[in-house]
Amino acid sequence: MGNNPVDRKELILDTALKLFTKNGFFNTSVHDIQKDAMVSIGSIYHHFGNKEAIAKSLFHHIESDITGIIESIMVNHETAHDRCRAVIAKFFEITEHNPDQMNFLLYAKHREFMPDQQPLCSSRPFSLMSQIVDEGMERGEIRRMDPLVAAVAVFGGAIRLIFLELDGVLENPLRSYLHECWQCAWRSVTG
Repeated sequence: MGNNPVDRKELILDTALKLFTKNGFFNTSVHDIQKDAMVSIGSIYHHFGNKEAIAKSLFHHIESDITGIIESIMVNHETAHDRCRAVIAKFFEITEHNPDQMNFLLYAKHREFMPDQQPLCSSRPFSLMSQIVDEGMERGEIRRMDPLVAAVAVFGGAIRLIFLELDGVLENPLRSYLHECWQCAWRSVTG
């Protein structure tokens, strides 16, 4: 990596993601990140200040990426059916291609190192997912029910499959479960 500060910052974030996922936040030190990224301690402190700031930046970076993905899905798909399915398919794809990112987003106990952080289920991506379901109810695509129950019914099974993939429990590729998972999810809110 060159001397570009943006590249160095990304290298630090990528390295921290790998180490936080592998060792956990509390079992990863700034020195571990420095050694693995092959950057100076000063560079880490210059860009972030401390390990908590690295984790916070990493979380917000991932959250922002996923928010952008969901917003794009909302623009490119008109129905709740197509939007929800596209979100699940994209989450499966992210999990398969960047499991560390999904692992950090879903498994890390963010409030232990970001005590002021809202719960993950209240984050922007999950709010958008709930909005898609709410709009589906408004348009009559999804039957009327408690919006939280509807969102859990649509996305909960898929998220559980993501956890199973991250834990190495699934016998087949995660994407091979998409059709059946989606059929179950959609039937649960339209039947």
